[in-house]
Amino acid sequence: VQLQASGGGLVQAGGSLRLSCAASGFSLHNYNIGWFRQAPGKEREGISYISSDGQTYNREFVKDRFTISRDNAENMVYLQMNSLKPEDTAVYYCNAMGLMQSYWGQGTLVTVSS
Repeated sequence: VQLQASGGGLVQAGGSLRLSCAASGFSLHNYNIGWFRQAPGKEREGISYISSDGQTYNREFVKDRFTISRDNAENMVYLQMNSLKPEDTAVYYCNAMGLMQSYWGQGTLVTVSS
């Protein structure tokens, strides 16, 4: 059972990245998925959420810039990040939240230069 976030990298302010969260060994379709991030010296914070039936929620500071989506057929969840800002620099993690289990993936680093 594994969850892996990918797609991070170095981007200039105003640019875009799409993060992917891939599951292996289990199916994501019954799980609620959250994207979290942790900036240097700060606590991990939740940013976007998608329920198993597709309802989404974004924190105010990423609203209108980030979009979470899922493709159950591909067993993937995505985070499209537009209009990136230097303060978005962080390690990004995905979390699969089931009724009895919760899985964290290894993070992917996003660095936004000014």
